[in-house]
Amino acid sequence: MSKVLVVGAGLAGSEAANYLASKGIPVVLAEVKRIKLGPAQKNPDFAELVCTNSLKSKDPNSGHGLLKYEMQAFNSLVLNVAQVHAVPAGDALAVDRDMFAAEMTKRLSENPLIEIIDQDVVNPLALAEEKGCQQIILATGPLTTDGMSKWIQENISGDDLYFYDAIAPVVDADSLDYSKLYFKDRHKPVSEEEGEQADYLNVPLNQEEYEDLINEMVNGVKVQAKDFEDWKFFEACLPVDLMAERGVDTARFSCMKPIGLEMPDGKRPYACIQLRKENLLGSAFNLVGFQTRLTYPEQVRIFRKIPGFQEATFIHLGSVHRNSFLNANKLLNFDMSSKKYPQIHFAGQISGVEGYTESSAMGLYVGYQVYRKLKGLEPVQFPVETGIGCLVNYIMTCEKPVPSNINFGLLPPVTLNKEQRRDRKKRKKIKKQLAAERARSVFDGFLSEGVEL
Repeated sequence: MSKVLVVGAGLAGSEAANYLASKGIPVVLAEVKRIKLGPAQKNPDFAELVCTNSLKSKDPNSGHGLLKYEMQAFNSLVLNVAQVHAVPAGDALAVDRDMFAAEMTKRLSENPLIEIIDQDVVNPLALAEEKGCQQIILATGPLTTDGMSKWIQENISGDDLYFYDAIAPVVDADSLDYSKLYFKDRHKPVSEEEGEQADYLNVPLNQEEYEDLINEMVNGVKVQAKDFEDWKFFEACLPVDLMAERGVDTARFSCMKPIGLEMPDGKRPYACIQLRKENLLGSAFNLVGFQTRLTYPEQVRIFRKIPGFQEATFIHLGSVHRNSFLNANKLLNFDMSSKKYPQIHFAGQISGVEGYTESSAMGLYVGYQVYRKLKGLEPVQFPVETGIGCLVNYIMTCEKPVPSNINFGLLPPVTLNKEQRRDRKKRKKIKKQLAAERARSVFDGFLSEGVEL
């Protein structure tokens, strides 16, 4: 019987392995982290959420909502487990990281068609031959090991195989001064009479407090790039200290925007820091958007100047790590197979997408294409109007590779009628709604044409 080697048990690799096993295809799943953790990893379990605990919006008219809709058609393991271990996060799907990873590991380990091997793979072709695997999926993600990176560079990619990402700190909830903070979800009303509590804890800042914090981050001591490194950051996940360097108001229009976060007295703060629960107990909070290059001592010193953080204890601090990704346009076919080695496929962030949901969706997409190949069928191109289809189209047509999240700019434009164009305030929202409705309709039609997932 045909077998598939999947290298990497992150979100994409886990999805691909589980999907193939659900179709009766034996899988060898190779993962190194139980031997040695990567520089940004904390947990030996699979599908670890490194940067944040959020799988983004559940809103069906959002880009991430579109991907979730399509992933459900694949019976996504990531979504199924995330829903079991979800924590309150407003319109977002956030999870208890430890419980999520433990459950993902358990389900994969208990699958009789998945053989898990703890190994640092440095030559996937040799391992596939050893294990009798006809097809290979490399889902080594942003934390690809040095040995695998070297093999990919020497055999497939050349030198352009990376960019840098950053992680936000997490604070102990019991160490905060709640008299200076307040619970509120952006734009979402909460009925206190019915015992509801908002999912986000907020830190209001006046102009002086905000500008002092920005100044501290600009002048704070940062981890420096090594001589051989060129720090190329993903624009949608910039370190907050780099935003501060770009201009005093940059963060106030990004991770510290106050819109929709009016204080209990009804006044809007000058700027606002949001904290999101890390677990159901609410015993820890993630500083939303506070990825940083600041050194550990500087993070403690500077962030304790935030109102309510004077005695803050940090469960873990922020850091910068190297991510790996390919120039898919140049190196891959639309089914994510290598042009040089057609039996090798790339899934997840290494293929050029950014984000947890995006990586999971691409794991399902590649698993599906490999399954068709094993059945002797031609690969299927997803319509560009769909969430998965527009992601694949982006990474396969982007001349200068830049990792991208799902966003409506990747979808073909929609046409508004005269009445819709007149409503300037709601025009953007209407466009998103129409694009989302079209995407779901096209995806459903795609499946009804006999495309079996």
